[in-house]
Amino acid sequence: MLIVMAALTGGMFLSGDTTPRLGIDLAGGTTITLKAKAQPGKEDAVNETNMNTAVGIIERRVNGLGVSEAEVQTQGSSNIVVNIPKGTNSEAARKQVGTTAQLYFRPVLNVAAGGPVQQETPAPSPSSSASAGAEDKGKKGDGKESPSTNPSATAQGRAVTEGLKAPTPGTSGTPAATTSGKPAEKKDPAAKTPDPSTPAASGLEQRFTALNCTKPEERSALNENVKPEDTIVACGKNSAGQWEKYILGPAEVDGKDVDSAKGQLDQQRGMWIVTMDFTKSGSKKFEKITGKLSQQQAPLNQFAIVLDGEVMSAPSVQQTLSANAEISGSFDRESAQNLGNILSYGALPLSFEEQSVDTVSAALGGEQLRAGLIAGAIGLALVIIYLVVYYRGLSIVAILSLLASAVLTYTLMSLLGPGIGFALNLPAVCGAIVAIGITADSFIVYFERIRDEIREGRTLRPAVERAWPRARRTILVSDFVSFLAAAVLFFVTVGKVQGFAFTLGLTTLLDVVVVFFFTKPLMTLLARTKFFGNGHPWSGLDPARLGAKPPLRRSRRTTAPTDPKEA
Repeated sequence: MLIVMAALTGGMFLSGDTTPRLGIDLAGGTTITLKAKAQPGKEDAVNETNMNTAVGIIERRVNGLGVSEAEVQTQGSSNIVVNIPKGTNSEAARKQVGTTAQLYFRPVLNVAAGGPVQQETPAPSPSSSASAGAEDKGKKGDGKESPSTNPSATAQGRAVTEGLKAPTPGTSGTPAATTSGKPAEKKDPAAKTPDPSTPAASGLEQRFTALNCTKPEERSALNENVKPEDTIVACGKNSAGQWEKYILGPAEVDGKDVDSAKGQLDQQRGMWIVTMDFTKSGSKKFEKITGKLSQQQAPLNQFAIVLDGEVMSAPSVQQTLSANAEISGSFDRESAQNLGNILSYGALPLSFEEQSVDTVSAALGGEQLRAGLIAGAIGLALVIIYLVVYYRGLSIVAILSLLASAVLTYTLMSLLGPGIGFALNLPAVCGAIVAIGITADSFIVYFERIRDEIREGRTLRPAVERAWPRARRTILVSDFVSFLAAAVLFFVTVGKVQGFAFTLGLTTLLDVVVVFFFTKPLMTLLARTKFFGNGHPWSGLDPARLGAKPPLRRSRRTTAPTDPKEA
């Protein structure tokens, strides 16, 4: 036990995490609990896959606020808890995480690298564009283009009809799309980049030129007061994970127009693709926009899949598409499934309502922590006073065992912070205070069993060994009930109460470890000393004070007389 405590303490100092990580209610911040709601008749939409997708979207929104160390996680089957540290606008956070995701398909009017553009780059010829597209093939990504300072570079993703059998060469250097029996529409001369001579277009170009997508605050501002019919500036990551910026036209297709979408492996071509099925009205809209885009040159033949103002993918279109379509390119399994989930989420009958919002200032959190520590100190002092008055010398064993339990609890809480994200909130402090009583109860059970053995007339050393099996069963049953209650509480509750349940369960397990590997061996060693072994009046094991019976002695057996007269 001493080696274990030394190792945990050393690991705590070596890792640099010498204090437990504090929760939102103690360090200050905002906790938002959301409950998922499904439309009538579509209750099965609240499932693990959709909830995990929603967590990813909310994380993206919170990160867009420039928040660090925010936590977004599911609790139960239909709840999401968002913990946002201090220094964040709580009203902006509530607005971001509490609204349904907005998914749109917008035509791409221009695209460039994500940093500010220093000078205008001339548009390349079709042949150079095709060459760039060919060089980008084979890279792992999410269906978008590799980094390029060329505003006219094409995206790596490719939208094609479902059931594509043999790709034909396209102008961008990657497999082109085939139609599903529909004639290609004529080129639409109206689909052009906004005229820079107009005031609106001029302001848009200036924003596009100055935009730096690597800054979270600039990305977050792009989605403010945006309407579907607006021409907008947006940001997105390419297949290499680098930011790019776009000018996007008015939304042509809404996320609700997507009936279903999923990432899957095309066995014939040996590549990952994302398939999409549109609703009846969505098919008409998609057919109309793809008919226009297929007649344009890059980048005007691309459409951007925009979620909450961020471009998730920007595939190019080369044929008119309708109800069934796919996006293919340099996908891997993860990127294809992620994009499929995002497309599906835009059509899910899912919304979230706030269950609770708790905002705590850092000053109030500090006061609560001090109050909790004072309460714990008072509780510990009362337990120690009781042990000293009632058990006298045995209280040394109890106090040392409580100290060992405290060292294990503190070091584990400090290491679990960076390890699994454990944060010590106020209910968790309450759980630690309750654990003082649970731990002391185990010592009392053992001490009383030893005293019972002494009352029966046994000396201390055999009393310690005979009392242990009976005390051990009682301690295990008691701790099992406490741990079971903590486990049930942890899995059926939401929010801060889980901190109480986790701490209670952890300290209950540590109680078993301390009693088995510290308290019992320590009692065995002390029983060999004169002070405890001879039952000193201040040892707490004085036979006279405990009312012990006289030692049991066997009477000497006498032989029966053989002479009848003698008898």
